[in-house]
Amino acid sequence: MLKAAILLLLLATLVSLFSGLFFLVKDQGRGQRLLGSLYLRATCAALTLALVAWGFYSGQLTSQVAW
Repeated sequence: MLKAAILLLLLATLVSLFSGLFFLVKDQGRGQRLLGSLYLRATCAALTLALVAWGFYSGQLTSQVAW
C-alpha cells in the first residue's frame, strides 16, 4: 500500500512537471497556471519524501544494499 502511494505521488509529480512545461510554453511564463503547477509539484515531492522517510522509520521499506 505504501509503495503504491509513493509511486502514485511520483507519477503526479511527473504530470505536474510536464504540465508546468506546457503552461510555460503556452503562456510564456506570465500565467498563474505555471505557479499552481509549481506548488503542486513541490507538494507532491514533499509528500513523497515524507512517505519514504516514514516507510523507513516504520520498517515497511527496507534497503537491500549489501554494503
